[in-house]
Amino acid sequence: MAAPQLSVRSAKARDLAHRLARRENRSIADIVERALELYEIREAGREPAGAFYARLSKNYGTDLDLEAVIKDGRKPHTGLEL
Repeated sequence: MAAPQLSVRSAKARDLAHRLARRENRSIADIVERALELYEIREAGREPAGAFYARLSKNYGTDLDLEAVIKDGRKPHTGLEL
């Protein structure tokens, strides 16, 4: 039975995967798997849009000022330490 394959139509993605595989001395499949795993970990920390809107609806009801909610969540940048 043949191993599953991933087809990528982007020449840039293909070239990058090949270049990284050569540099890291790994297979292309390993490079792609590791990249996708890191992407999943990085993006998992974000709240899905559906959950965000459900939470807003629960906390503020159906009528809310989204701009005010966004402003409440903002934190000012403290600037550079010189």
